[in-house]
Amino acid sequence: MTDSAPQPATRFTAATYADRLARAARLTADAGLDALVVGTGPDLQYLTGSRAHSFERLTAIVIPASGAPATVVVPRLELASLRDSAIAELGLPVLDWVDGVDPHALVADVVSGAGKGGGAAGGAAPAVAVDPALPALHVVPLADRTGAPARLATPVLRELRMIKDAEEVDALRRAGAAIDRVHARMGEWLQAGRTERQAADDIAAAIVEEGHTAPEFIIVGSGPHGADPHHEVSDRVLAEGDMVVIDIGGPVEPGYNSDSTRTYCIGEPDPETARRYALLEAAQEAARRHVRPGVTAESVDAAARDALARHGFADAFVHRTGHGIGLSVHEEPYIVAGNDEPLRPGDGVQHRTGHLLSGRVGRTHRGHRRGHRRRLRAAQHPAPRARHPAGGLTGRAPAATRAPAASACRAPGPPPPRRPPAWDWAGAGGIGRRRVRPPGPRRPSRR
Repeated sequence: MTDSAPQPATRFTAATYADRLARAARLTADAGLDALVVGTGPDLQYLTGSRAHSFERLTAIVIPASGAPATVVVPRLELASLRDSAIAELGLPVLDWVDGVDPHALVADVVSGAGKGGGAAGGAAPAVAVDPALPALHVVPLADRTGAPARLATPVLRELRMIKDAEEVDALRRAGAAIDRVHARMGEWLQAGRTERQAADDIAAAIVEEGHTAPEFIIVGSGPHGADPHHEVSDRVLAEGDMVVIDIGGPVEPGYNSDSTRTYCIGEPDPETARRYALLEAAQEAARRHVRPGVTAESVDAAARDALARHGFADAFVHRTGHGIGLSVHEEPYIVAGNDEPLRPGDGVQHRTGHLLSGRVGRTHRGHRRGHRRRLRAAQHPAPRARHPAGGLTGRAPAATRAPAASACRAPGPPPPRRPPAWDWAGAGGIGRRRVRPPGPRRPSRR
């Protein structure tokens, strides 16, 4: 990624968000609701392009089912956080408030007006749904002010966000290509004698270099740490023969995420590891072949799970087979037992197989991009980058100073023989992810 390359826009056009708001209003009406209340986070970003963060003060958009313009309620001191969104361009009413004013009463007033033409009748309390990320700090007062318990807006929001349009698919493809470029460089950092933390620091920088705005999460799990789906990084030293699980991802503009895990071996894998890998590849292939419009999400999960169960690994496959991806790293549809939702064209999903053996190694598969799977390949380690004495990466090292990929150092001279290829396969991490932040200021949490 060069500095001269054109930078992607940080949001879509206002017309895109106008269409999304209109669809949200229709789906709200179809659900028998009077209004939808959405706080800050990925749902608000999807609807307006806003990346505002909310703390104890309420920022929310109220979408009437009647089709009337949505209204934004925001603290006056945080008005600037809406500047880069499409809210002004769309001409949406904005109710700003100051400390001492009850923002929940403002929302209730908007909802009450929406109820006059919606589902509420005969003086009944309006039917309101709130986004699932809105904290109880706001949900409880909103229910008090509107006179009715809030419902979850999940059915409306999942229907909006599950099916990706062409612009979203393009963003996801760019995210997938960017994280592929990071994985292609993994041989620069996974070297015997280095620590997981050192590798993670270099990976964090590369995630940004290759086109992401920031690393969202980094897991470097070597040896026994590969069997811990919640591992992040440690000071464990990588050794020859180690299996290393790399689980990385982050957003590209306008905020769509990559999420890709691969498992590497420093050197050649032993025969038993290679055998287990082959079982995982077969399981992932079974799931991939099963994916098509109309099949249920749980049947895709069963295809992978049954393939592993036939070889005695059912109990070690402790996570779902996959999940949707978009503005959130994990979103609908979830490829898991119990989800009988049929898959549809446009679903952006990532699928995984894996087995986790406590105290040994976790072997994992994951594909990221819509409709694609990462295939097994033997990837030669590229020559590592040299680290300048003053700090920082200096690019490909000159031949006289280049360190070999093997753990032993060699004196300058003829190029060292090529080391055996690193085994690299697409993978899946675990049940969830915790984030490893690169050095520098911390971004506010999006949760």
